[in-house]
Amino acid sequence: MQTIPIVNLLVMLLPIGVVGVYSALWLGRRFEVGYATLRMVAQLLLVGYVLTYIFDQSSLWLSLGIMVLMVVVSSAIALRSLDRGGIRAYGQILISILVGGSINLGLVILVVLRPDPWYEARVLIPLAGMIFANGMNAVSLGAERYEKERADGHGHPDARGHAFRAAMIPQVNSFLAVGLVSLPGMMTGQILSGVAPLIAVRYQVMVMAMVFGTAGIGLILYFTMKGRGEV
Repeated sequence: MQTIPIVNLLVMLLPIGVVGVYSALWLGRRFEVGYATLRMVAQLLLVGYVLTYIFDQSSLWLSLGIMVLMVVVSSAIALRSLDRGGIRAYGQILISILVGGSINLGLVILVVLRPDPWYEARVLIPLAGMIFANGMNAVSLGAERYEKERADGHGHPDARGHAFRAAMIPQVNSFLAVGLVSLPGMMTGQILSGVAPLIAVRYQVMVMAMVFGTAGIGLILYFTMKGRGEV
């Protein structure tokens, strides 16, 4: 795959700039998009250097440490969507993301791909990143909707149902749209790098299944914990 020149890459800042202007005009958030863009670039550059080092080491404890960091940070980010946070809410989110993600990551690593060694950083870290990030998004959406439903006076069963459905809409939509409306990122990247489309399809099916499973199981765990002692 060809290397993208920096000058060419800067062209993609133009649409971001347009969004930033309207975000300032319509929402009054003058620096939000610019700050988010700078942070995105800085974080990706940093992770590029870090991953280069990690891939060269191929250490079990280093890989596990990175995954622990992913779960801790993703849980903290998901907690931001709640008006009422606290240690208990953070613990519930962390357990939901950790357990839901670990189940699916374990299936992919130990059963589907079976890299040797199983903790091969080039395989484990990118997959863990996809899994925990999607678990974070699903639990964050579900937790926010659940909190609003409860504030509106709905009991736990109704609030749980509405929140679960809302949080799973992006996952279900991605299943319905794939191949007809969109070619997902991983499949597109593999095809651009020269992988045969039918091979890329197998990897994409694996990715979509693990993402859907992570989101669903994480939400089930979260709402189960929230339901203890509530009506």
